[in-house]
Order: sequence, then C-alpha cells, then structure tokens
Amino acid sequence: MADFSIGEKLEAGVDRLSWSSWISLTSRILAVNILPLALLGGGIFYLDGYRKQLLDERYKLARIEAQITAEALAGATRERQEALLIQIGKEQLMRLRMFDAEGNLWADSFELDEPAFSFGNPDEAPWQDDLARIMDRGVDAIVGAEPIPDYIEPEEARADSWPELARAQEEGISQIQLRDAPDGTPVINAAAPVGLKGSTLLTTRNAVDITETVRSARSTLVSAVILALLISIALSLFLARTIVLPLRSLAKAAIRVRLGREREVEVPRLPDRKDEIGLLARAVSDMTDALRLRIDAVEHFAADVAHEIKNPLASLRSAVESLARVEDPELRKQLTDIASHDVRRLDRLITEISDASRIDAELSRAKFERIDLAVLAAAIIERREFRHENHSLTVNISKPLGGVPVHGVPVRLERVIENLLDNAVSFSPPDGQIDVLITANEECVALSVSDQGPGIPVDAREKVFSRFHSVRPDAEAFGDHSGLGLAIARTIVNAHDGTLTAHDRDDGASGACLVMKLPHPPRELS
Repeated sequence: MADFSIGEKLEAGVDRLSWSSWISLTSRILAVNILPLALLGGGIFYLDGYRKQLLDERYKLARIEAQITAEALAGATRERQEALLIQIGKEQLMRLRMFDAEGNLWADSFELDEPAFSFGNPDEAPWQDDLARIMDRGVDAIVGAEPIPDYIEPEEARADSWPELARAQEEGISQIQLRDAPDGTPVINAAAPVGLKGSTLLTTRNAVDITETVRSARSTLVSAVILALLISIALSLFLARTIVLPLRSLAKAAIRVRLGREREVEVPRLPDRKDEIGLLARAVSDMTDALRLRIDAVEHFAADVAHEIKNPLASLRSAVESLARVEDPELRKQLTDIASHDVRRLDRLITEISDASRIDAELSRAKFERIDLAVLAAAIIERREFRHENHSLTVNISKPLGGVPVHGVPVRLERVIENLLDNAVSFSPPDGQIDVLITANEECVALSVSDQGPGIPVDAREKVFSRFHSVRPDAEAFGDHSGLGLAIARTIVNAHDGTLTAHDRDDGASGACLVMKLPHPPRELS
C-alpha cells in the first residue's frame, strides 16, 4: 500500500508537468543551459556592433565638422578665426587648435576661453565607473577589438606631434584618429587643412555620450542575463523535479524489490511520459516483472525437481534396505535390477535437470550463426539411422530445393530436432513412419515432425511442453524419460525467437505433429 501511494503521488506530479514529458531530457538540459549563455554572447556582439556603428556615425560627423570649420576659417582675419574657434568649441563641446605652416600652435580654444569639456579622473571616479571600465576591457577582449592608443597631450604643442595632422596636410583632406581618454571614454580627433598656406586645424571631441549609451545598453543586457539566469535556475529546479522525483521513486521501488520483502511492490510505469525517464520506468517495470516470473519459475522448478528426485530415491532406498533382509537369490536379483534401474533413472534425471537449468544462461551468451536447417536435420536423421536410434521406424524427410537458412546455435537446434524425433519414436507403432517436413515462406522457416501414434488431445497440447509432464506409451518402461525433453526444446526455440507447438497431422491420420518455426536470418547474414 505504501508503494502504491508513492506511485500515486508521482503520477499526480507528472500529470501537472505532462506538457514537458514529451520533450527529451537532452533537449531540455541544453535549452536551460544555453539560454543565458546565448543571450549574453549575442548581447555582447550586438553591443559591440552597436558601438562601432555609433563611432562610424561620429567619425562622419567629425570629418564634416572639421571640413566646414576649416573652410570658415580660411581667409578670415585672426580675430575672426579666434572668435570662430571659441564659438564652435562652446557650441559643439570640442577643443579646436590651429597650427601654422611651420607646425606651430598659434590658436587654442581652451586657451582663448574656458575649456568646453574635461576628461574624467579615474582616480576620483566611483566604483561603478571602475567596474564599467573593467567590463569594457573584458568585452574588447571577447570580441577581439583592436587596441586603441591612449590620449596623451604632447609636451610640445606642435603639429608633428599629431600624426593625423601630418596625413591631412600631406593628402589635403580631413583625417580621423580615435584615442582613449584616461577614464576609458573615446576621444575623436579630426584634422583638416585650412586654406592654401599650409595651416591645419585639429578638433578634439570627448564622445562621452557613446560610452554612456553603450554602458546603459550593457546594463540592460546584464539585467536581462540576470533575469535569464534566474529563469534558468528555476527551469533547472523544475527539470530536477521532473527527473529526480521519478528516479527517486524508481530507486525506492527497486530497493524494495531487491529486498524481496513485498512481492506486491508496484514499479511506476509512467505511461504518460514519452521521454527517457518514461522509457526507463517502463524498462525497470518490465525487468521487475520478468525477474519475478524467473524467480517463480525457479521456485516451481526446484519444487518439481525435488518431487521428481524423491520418487526414484524412495524406490532405491527401499530396494537397498530390503537387500540386507532378503536371502532368496531370485528376489535379490530383482531388487538389484530395481536399484540399478533407479540409479540410471536418477543419472538421466540429474543430467536433464542440469541441462534445463543452464540452457537459458548459455543461450544468452551464445553466438548465433547462419545454419542450413535442411542440412542439419538430414545429418541428424542419418546419424540416428546409423546408431539404430529410430528402432524399426522409417524416417522420411522432405525439404525444398536449395538451402533453408536460419540464424541460431547449431548444437542447440540439433538438440531440439533430436528431442522431437525421440518423442515421435516413443509414440510411433512398430514399423511405423515418421515424416519430417521442412518448408519456408516469406514469414518464417518451419520444421514439422509427424508420427503415427495416438496423437495429443487438444487440452494437453500445451501441457506436453511443461517441465516433468510425461505421458508415456504403455509399452515403454517407467522412468525411461524425464519429462523435460519437449520443455527443453521449447526453451531453445523461444531463445531463437521462434515457436514450438503441437497439432494434429495435416492429412487427418492418427498421430501428432510438432512444428518448430524460426525467423529468417537477418538481412546482413543473408
């Protein structure tokens, strides 16, 4: 009852989560673990592309600003030029510097008026900014970004201290250069020639807004990743529940089955689950049922063995004990014959029991091979004729032209045919006939052995395959058969995925027909 309640609770829990039981565990585990990583990785590369796009747009703007400013400065008086530098610097939050043809600095908006911006001091920044800079460097390392030179003011205020000015003067068009400010924000320098006398203009902009925009988006990404991580944790717990609970219940049921304390223990089959857990549950349940059947069969077999051995042992004991008290030579000879017969009977019985008890295990380890059933049957019949094992009976074999291949263990299939022939010989009348017919169709290969004996009643056609079930002819000496022959034969045939059944003769004559059907060999062996 306790195990049934466990199964009920488990089934109830599974019903609430039935929608997930159709998805394989591998897919669920991968989805749970990949979700936050995919979100983080995709977000990182997206933000890097977004930052590059913002910088490209700012490069274009800086180039246009430098060209327009240079055109406005060209031809203007010095006073007008200084006024333009101050005005544009304040309005656009830039630093503008002009150099003459010799490369000397002769105008600087930061010296002409108050600076339009200042770089942040990383030593005075809060810890959040330090963390943001560390994240910036980490992202650059992940995406493989090219290193950016630091922005450092030259000791000498000359044009040749700025490579972009030299390129602008040489090529005659504006040039862009990106550098890193001390606080990690981008600094965009734009250089452009001014007029035709060799003067140059250098504009400097601290694009703090780009960094702030990217960091803000990154903060949103981090929040999304944290949310995805929390969802992943929740899904992992959910996944653990769908895995651990049924496995724990299966483990408890398996332990109780192993202890053998309650034969009524019901292993949950979880029929609604179509994933690996459901397959495992049903496999364990089927294995448990098969184990119980095997245990029951062993117990019944042991009881039957004990019963069968007791009879000849009792007879042998009685004969041996009587020998000491009997003086009549004729009676002593009879008792000696009885004892000898019982010893042979015990020997035969023990041999058959030993064979029957280990045949399943041997077949489970045996290597199957391709066999021509017709050739095997013909060889067995010929050998029996040579040894006079068929007595005065005629054994006819009919087989199709060509081979009749099957897949199996030759020595075991030989044992089946021998047992079928022994049974037919036992029940056939003197000078009778035994017919062995081998056929093959699209479904299977069949071998039938028909005798001319009394036949097998319909209600006994399954009993004849039971262990120790023996209904022998009246003329046969008692104890000459153990009652295990047909049982062993059926066990071997079943291990070959075949069937062994009893029928009437097809021609309507008196007698029994035992039919063995085996599957065709696998295609790769054909």
